[in-house]
Amino acid sequence: YPFKLLTVALHEFSHALAGVLTCAKIRSIKLDPDEGGATRMSGGIPLITLPAGYLGSSFMGACMIACGFNTNASKIASLVLAAIFILALFWARKSVVAWILIFGFAGILVALWLIKNSIGLRFFVLFMGVMSCMYVLWDVVDDTIARKVSTSDAGVFAKMFGCCSSRVWGVVWLIIACIYFALGLIVGLLVFKVCTLLLPPYPKK
Repeated sequence: YPFKLLTVALHEFSHALAGVLTCAKIRSIKLDPDEGGATRMSGGIPLITLPAGYLGSSFMGACMIACGFNTNASKIASLVLAAIFILALFWARKSVVAWILIFGFAGILVALWLIKNSIGLRFFVLFMGVMSCMYVLWDVVDDTIARKVSTSDAGVFAKMFGCCSSRVWGVVWLIIACIYFALGLIVGLLVFKVCTLLLPPYPKK
């Protein structure tokens, strides 16, 4: 449950980041205990900000999956995640749930960083990456393919641009999210497997 809320926070942060990059004013981020969220903004480019929630969080999930294959990369990923959640907390500072969630997340990161050469941190980053990607896939299917939710990102996108139905946009975003997930696995396996093979053997004692 709390980890699902963290993936929702990544989703809403992706909306907010796309808004900032397209000159929108971010008014607030809301996180609900029922695993829902909302980002309120004015301005921006809806063509970019609406799909950014699903595509941005799945891209970040894929990056976490790739980093989860290496301890040093996992440390960098955890620092980036911490920065993302601090920024999200700035926009969600009126939400008690957000404060509890992000401080709890920070505590877990610090503990895993210090225990047993940060091995646990690798598995946590990998877990968060898989969870973020899988939750995006489930949410897209649930909101746009299995049932039509008019207030979903794809539903609003379809109403604004009209060329395709929300289900079509849902399928498009689902395919892109699946590609991100696969690339995260491939990059993690290839890059860090190669790095491991290139390392000199440990000297015998």
